[in-house]
This record gives sequence, C-alpha cells and structure tokens, in this order.
Amino acid sequence: MRKTTLFGFNMERRRNRRRLVVFIYAFLAVLLVGGWYVDRFGLTGSVYVYFIAMFLNWKVLGGYGPKGLVKPFTGEGPSVQPMPSNLVELELYAAGNLPGAGPDEYRNDERELARRDRVHYQAYQVVALLLCPIWFIAQWEVRPPRFVPAGLLPMLLEWIALPAVLLAVTLPQAIILWTEPDVAADFEEEPALTASR
Repeated sequence: MRKTTLFGFNMERRRNRRRLVVFIYAFLAVLLVGGWYVDRFGLTGSVYVYFIAMFLNWKVLGGYGPKGLVKPFTGEGPSVQPMPSNLVELELYAAGNLPGAGPDEYRNDERELARRDRVHYQAYQVVALLLCPIWFIAQWEVRPPRFVPAGLLPMLLEWIALPAVLLAVTLPQAIILWTEPDVAADFEEEPALTASR
C-alpha cells in the first residue's frame, strides 16, 4: 500500500481494508439497482455508474491512477511534480530527496510487480467467467429461442455486462486490499525474528 490512511480512517489493518472493499461493492450494487429503476440502464444507469466506479478507483483504490491506497501499477512517476517552495527544497528536489517525489513513492519492487501480475490474473479469471454468459446471451440475441421472452435477453445482457465492466476496473486493487496483511503486524514480527537468531 502506498498510504495508510483514507479520509482520516486508518487502513493499516486488513479488517478495515476489507470493510472498505465491501462498502465500495455494496455502494456500486446500490447504484446498479438505482440505475435500473431510474431508466433501465440508459445513460443515467450505466454511464454514470461506470464513471463513479472509475472515480472510486482513482481516488480510493488506486493502482491505475496517481491517488488511492494501492501504488500505481505502471511504476511511472507522476506527470506533474510539485514545485519546490524554497531553496532547501530545490536542492532536495534536484537530488531526488524531496518527500513525495522520490522513486520509492511510485516505483514497484519485484514483490509488488509479482503481486500486480498475480492479482490481475485472478481478476482476469473472474471477468472471463462473466464473458461466457455474455457471449451465450449475445448468441441468443442473434437467433432467439422460442422459449425465452423477447425482452428478457437484453435485460440479462445489461445485468451481466455492466457488473463485469465494473469488476474489470476495480477487482485487482480490491484483491490487493483484501489480501495484504496488516501493516502494523509486519513491524511487530521483525524484532521476534531477529531475537530468535
């Protein structure tokens, strides 16, 4: 994790991060149901829900943007660095030591790269599972069977495709936040390991 607080809440504990993930997906589910009742996934129901998910991804989860709990997956620095406000900060900035501007803030080490690849593979499996019924329903749209009511197929397609898109953009970061151990526990275990040697 890049930072340990979010809107004043401590995210060092896995329990708190799991609550956050459950809250985000419950919120998105409420938006999906609300969007369906507002206009049957027209512009309000689908596009706005997608952009809200992208905003949550960018501001809360991280991974694909410069903000959020998860360090950016790309390992690239921010495109706009804050300008130093005085001569001391200018010297630190030139040496690469200005807080928040150092490469450790955004570059991924080998463990983080392996974790990124693993969680994307896990998220890919979920999205691939959702693509199977989407493909099946699309086939029925081309050649509708007689036993399925005409309006049911587009509704099923919308109810599966939009959650699949939301999962595709949020699931890797959610897996990281769900599975990473407590940050404080890592520091508590280090003295015990060195004392036993």
